[in-house]
Amino acid sequence: MPARRPARPLTIGILAVPGVQMLDVAGPLDVFAEANAQSGAEVYRTSVISGVSGPLSASSGLRILADMVFETERCSSFDTLLVAGASHMGETASDSAMVDWIRSSAPACRRFGSVCSGALLLAETGLLEGRRVTTHWSVAATLERRFPEITVEIDALHVRDGRVRTAAGVTAGLDLALALVEEDLGSEVAKRVAAQLVMFFKRPGGQLQFSRRGESSVSGRSALQEVQRWVLANPAQDAKTGTLACRAGLSPRHFVRLFQHEIGQTPAAWVEAVRVDIARRMLEDGDRPKQVAAACGFSNVDTFRRVFQRHAGISPAEYRRRYETPGFG
Repeated sequence: MPARRPARPLTIGILAVPGVQMLDVAGPLDVFAEANAQSGAEVYRTSVISGVSGPLSASSGLRILADMVFETERCSSFDTLLVAGASHMGETASDSAMVDWIRSSAPACRRFGSVCSGALLLAETGLLEGRRVTTHWSVAATLERRFPEITVEIDALHVRDGRVRTAAGVTAGLDLALALVEEDLGSEVAKRVAAQLVMFFKRPGGQLQFSRRGESSVSGRSALQEVQRWVLANPAQDAKTGTLACRAGLSPRHFVRLFQHEIGQTPAAWVEAVRVDIARRMLEDGDRPKQVAAACGFSNVDTFRRVFQRHAGISPAEYRRRYETPGFG
């Protein structure tokens, strides 16, 4: 079956802010460039947009010379508009003029969306209300808290909802761009692009297999910190709420209330996340699921498998295989 080809080049705009993560921009651009090569024609015409006329510094220190400045660009110029992410998004105030430009530009596009933490900037426009989206796992909670009207699918690598396309971030921007190529040109072209770029056509699993949400640090008042340190040092020991409350010298009810207020989650949820985090490291070091389950305080390997799957999106055995070194062991 011949590949689909649009009557004229599809214009792709990628909006980059100061401190942008280079791969959030360069990754999708390379996918679209390879789609042109595989199609033997200029199917895509890409542009990088910024708020400055001179070089824009990325998080890596590399400088990008954008093709256009957003304040001078017409709103209806793009078939697809993507907002790239930056590590500081969510921590500093957004450029109000940029937010206004996105708000007026995106509705004129056939589709629009974001890569990585760019979802935080896009959400400020109000255009994601009632939508399902994804973003980088490290800012997903921030996105949910600031914009409760948005449904955040934290494990997804990329999400399509109506005209909105969002990617989990960094390398997931390539997954999203490849999905857009498949939408536009069909699966055969997309498969050739994936083969040429040595990437999965459909990457297995979601992004939680890469997350470090549970990486553990102690916080809160000293009595709570002592309890947390004890759990970290003794993950296989009884860590029921009553046991931990006793160690803190508090009643179970007061302990739970205090823990939730200062740590932001229940003691049981915190303990589970800690145990999964320790299990991750053991699996990465090559330990087998059965011994990991026992060492991390899970009652049996089946319980461990269910809990780990819920947190990481894949089974412990599969997670361990991802970290195996070929030719060793």
